[in-house]
Amino acid sequence: MSTDIPELTTMLIVLDEGVAEITLNRPERSNAINQAMWQELRMAFAWADECEAVRVVVLGGSGRNFCSGIDLSMLAGVAQTVAHRDPARGREALRRVILDLQDCLSRVERCRKPVLAAIQGACIGGAIDLVTCCDMRYAAADVQFAVREIDVGMTADVGTLQRLPRLVADGIAREMAYTGRRVDGFEAKLIGLINQIFETPELLLDGVRQIARTIAAKSPLAIRGSKEMLNYGRDHSVADGLNYVATWNASMLTSADLEESLAAMREKRPPRFGD
Repeated sequence: MSTDIPELTTMLIVLDEGVAEITLNRPERSNAINQAMWQELRMAFAWADECEAVRVVVLGGSGRNFCSGIDLSMLAGVAQTVAHRDPARGREALRRVILDLQDCLSRVERCRKPVLAAIQGACIGGAIDLVTCCDMRYAAADVQFAVREIDVGMTADVGTLQRLPRLVADGIAREMAYTGRRVDGFEAKLIGLINQIFETPELLLDGVRQIARTIAAKSPLAIRGSKEMLNYGRDHSVADGLNYVATWNASMLTSADLEESLAAMREKRPPRFGD
């Protein structure tokens, strides 16, 4: 599989020793998600999923803020985009637009490789939808989270209301969705929205890179299997999950990675896994 990095207009991608850093790159607009960025998120994570050299993804945002959510100019143009002389057909078109935007973010969740979000400054509205698709979330001390859709008179519709209650207590998720209030880094750590707080954005990126490198050094096949099982188990019963992992390991357990792990233990050296 080629490691050629796609040429994108709204984000930067760097690949180094198995860690792909995907950075939202509209700092002048606080990385607001415009039409191009929605589609390029899907392209970037499809590439990360398919590229054998990528073992872990770090998702960040350039500038002071991680992401201020959906670009309001795009939101304002939706009505014109789906306009039709038949109201029913117009509403069907709007539903298809929403489903497509959902899929752009779900592509992040479907990536077989772990995705670590490094969040600084504002993480507002659609940015919450985005980071809840990630495996883990880490933040700088200045972070501010808010489910802001309620303040523009709409119901969040691309993932927050479905994924946030799986990360924090149901009552907290409802409070955030109903009030739109800000949640700072201390509270975000307390409620389980983020894994860890770092004092500055620079320390945040250094810390997340270190975690990513630790993951990248593990068996890629075992990491991908672990993510598959965790995502499956989240949405199914314990019995279903146990049955699935038994089937998975019946196929994947006896692997070159297992042999290399055992050899490295015997020889008292770090394992060297292929992609």
